Amino acid sequence: MKLDDILASLQAVDEVTWKIPRQGDMRVDGLFFASPPLLKLIREDQSLLQVANVATLPGIQKYSLAMPDIHWGYGFPIGGVAAFDVDDGVVSPGGVGYDINCGVRLLASNLEKGDVVPRMRDLVAGLFQNVPSGVGSRRKDLRLQRRDEVKVLEEGARWAVKQGYGEEEDLAAIESGGTIPGADPAAVSDKALERGRSQVGTLGSGNHFIEIGYVDEVFDEQAAAALGLFMGQVTVSVHTGSRGLGYQVCAEYIAKLKKATLQYGFRLPDPQLCCVPVKSPEGQEYLGAMAGAANFAFANRQLITHWVRETFEQVLRVPPRTHALRLIYDVAHNIAKMERHLIDGQERTVCVHRKGATRSFPAGHADLSSAYRAIGQPVLIPGDMGTASYVMLGTETAMVKSFGSSCHGAGRVLSRKKAIQSAKGRAIHRELEDRGVVVMAASRGTLAEEMPDAYKDVTQVVDTVHAAGLSRKVARLRPLGVVKG
Repeated sequence: MKLDDILASLQAVDEVTWKIPRQGDMRVDGLFFASPPLLKLIREDQSLLQVANVATLPGIQKYSLAMPDIHWGYGFPIGGVAAFDVDDGVVSPGGVGYDINCGVRLLASNLEKGDVVPRMRDLVAGLFQNVPSGVGSRRKDLRLQRRDEVKVLEEGARWAVKQGYGEEEDLAAIESGGTIPGADPAAVSDKALERGRSQVGTLGSGNHFIEIGYVDEVFDEQAAAALGLFMGQVTVSVHTGSRGLGYQVCAEYIAKLKKATLQYGFRLPDPQLCCVPVKSPEGQEYLGAMAGAANFAFANRQLITHWVRETFEQVLRVPPRTHALRLIYDVAHNIAKMERHLIDGQERTVCVHRKGATRSFPAGHADLSSAYRAIGQPVLIPGDMGTASYVMLGTETAMVKSFGSSCHGAGRVLSRKKAIQSAKGRAIHRELEDRGVVVMAASRGTLAEEMPDAYKDVTQVVDTVHAAGLSRKVARLRPLGVVKG
């Protein structure tokens, strides 16, 4: 298949839904969501070809899907979603990505904007000091022994809470309770373990961040109240993943599965889509290693949350009850999970790959904790450093259209290389300060790579998934201070 043929074949389903009709070796149609301005941007890269390529994989169900923040990635597009039959389908590391369980969590406080603005520089500096960031960042005060790291892979955020890094109620506000079942530490190499041993509790690099913000608009008063959100309220978002451990797991299993793909006789349009049957020994081994890396990421964000809370106490000189930083939710962006979905009138178990996509389960769903079963799962959509982020809720429509999935962010429009070129001669940190955002980063290069111009308009992305019914808007958050990896 060629991109030009795919672009020529696009069919509008409605104002924000587009179909790539089945063609060539595609087993199902492609389906993606985009407003007209976003469609124009999406047509400019190779991501729709990747949507079509994913549709050729064995056992794929209903559609090869993509969210409006879609952009080119390894194998699957970033923003891609696909579900595979567990008996006849496959699992693919390219459908999860290198940063396994890169995700975001949102904390909400008792504080209001005016309480923190005068101390914003101190808060950002405190977070920058207390949470190591940047390429290869490590913690000097927490280096796990092997037996402890194995527990992290098995238990995820629960391990961190047991060690005193958080409270039991935090776990009810994390996807899957902060622990993906089926983790197999034995499937994780010594090299991956070594890379992760001193990186748990660190932010890392790239688009990872800690952001202090505030609620500046409420779209659904009832839902916001149920989540404990109010106008002017100070919030903190943490966006990071499984660090070097997850990257190593992905790299090693891509190498393994490329060889295994040939053994199973799969014909693929792109070797980056290497895959094996879900129930094969290789598939089960990868899923066990991936679950371990995902749990590492949950623990990582839980530890960072502990140091965020401590930083607020140190800088503002207040007790925990004053800031009361409470976890609203924590969602995974890069993951493959066994879920029950309605397909051809029957509920079946499928392996759902979400790569740069967020789970979006509705009210009443059995997989949600009691705290969210009445209103639906929070869907957290971070924007770039200078604009806004959104809190949304999952919907029944998402279960029908997208295997219970929504977008995960704004989505890149410039590669990191092009962003750096575009930033030459500019003082990005000064531009952000002019917008009222205090920022600290491990390097100037990171600020250039992650400048607001490098991303799509997050409001357009959010309005698209809201219009498509994949999630519904609850509140908008504006940034005040950001620590970048």
